[in-house]
Order: sequence, then structure tokens, then C-alpha cells
Amino acid sequence: MAGELRDNRGRGDAEWGLPPIHPEGRKFGIAAVFIALVVLWGLDWEIVGWPLLMASIGVFAFFRDPERVVPQGENQVVSPADGQISLIAQVPPPPEMQRDDGDRGRGLGVEPVTRISIFMSVFDVHINRSPVAGTVRRIVYIPGRFLNADLDKASEENERQHLLIERADGVGIGMTQIAGLVARRIVPFVKPGDIVAAGQRVGLIRFGSRVDVYLPAGTDARVLVGQRVVAGETVLADLGVTGLLEGVRQ
Repeated sequence: MAGELRDNRGRGDAEWGLPPIHPEGRKFGIAAVFIALVVLWGLDWEIVGWPLLMASIGVFAFFRDPERVVPQGENQVVSPADGQISLIAQVPPPPEMQRDDGDRGRGLGVEPVTRISIFMSVFDVHINRSPVAGTVRRIVYIPGRFLNADLDKASEENERQHLLIERADGVGIGMTQIAGLVARRIVPFVKPGDIVAAGQRVGLIRFGSRVDVYLPAGTDARVLVGQRVVAGETVLADLGVTGLLEGVRQ
């Protein structure tokens, strides 16, 4: 039942239910159903109408917004997106995140840092979450191309939106939402000056895309290329922890 006490000591009943649909997606799902019904019943084109009706269910599923259990470690950086780790590289932060902005917070500098790229297919949840708790210091939208988001150059050429989040201790974490071949709009839920919790919803990318996370200097990834991650739950890194991480493909 809603409001029932649940904790990690066994209190609360297990239950299953469909995840809610984010309000941003309801209009698209309703429009898809309407078009399918017009084709199916109004035009009597069953060969087209039934596939469209099934596709409309997929539209609703794309905008699903499940709850997540966020790790409570003070120095943990959690994944901002569902998907697969497609790239891990040492690169300079984007120019829009490098510079200091005085009262609006410090930039990430010009020296190379670890960038973790998470590719989201159309089957993944596309609600993006804050990787750390802090203050949103900067949001910069950049129009661009719509290359395959799995390509390395998508970070510099595709439509994208940078977010710089500063923790209470002054450490900054960069996050970039990148549009892909199908994604055509990046929708922010926050604005500069907002205080966010780790795992809090901060935006949405429509229809397949990628999110990059820029870790501060002296921090290495705790994930591997090819690994599946869950937004708000998978720990990408521990701040200030370095070292080689190896895995074996099963």
C-alpha cells in the first residue's frame, strides 16, 4: 500500500506493478494511440493499424519512470543514465565546463579527466539523474548534428546539453546529455542554482541517446566498457580513488 513502511530489515510487503509514465511522454503515447485507432477503425487498414497500436505501447514504455534506490555513500558517483558503458577515456572537459564563472562556481579545468560514456538504446529508461548531490552551477545547450551517439565524436558534434554540478565541498562533476540518431530533443528538469540530491531526476532525452560523465582529477572509473548500468543505482566511481579495474567477459 502507498505510504507503508519499507526498509532493509524486512518490513514491508513485496509487490509488483507497472512503472509510472513520465508526464513528458503521456502526450506522445496518447497521440500514437489516437493515430493507430484512426488508421485501424476510421480507415479500416488493419495491416497498418495493428502494428501502429503495438508501437504506441512502445512509446508509453519509452517514457517509463521507475523508482530507484540510490546508494548513500558520501563520495560515490552514481550513474545518471540506464544503458551500456560504451567508452571510457582520458579527455579534456568540454570548453563550456572548463572555465571558472565566479559566483556560479568553478570549472573543471583544462587538464584531461576520466570521461565515462553511457549509451542508451530506445529500450532503456531515458530519465536522467544527478550523479552526485550538490548545486547545479551551469547548464549549457549546444545545437548540433545527430550522429550515432555511440561514436566518440558525438561528444563534440551532436546536439548536447552540459550540466555542471558542484558538491558542498567544491568538487565539480560534469554531465553531458547527447542526442543521437533518433533523439531530437533534450528536456531539462532543473535550472542553474537548483540544489539536487544524488539520483534526483534532472532531465530527459527523447528516443535513443547518450550521457557522458566527467569525473574530477584523481578519480578513476569503477565500471568497465560493455557493462550495463542503472541510473541512480550503479556506482560509477568513488571520488579520489584511482587504480586499474579489470574484468573477464563471461
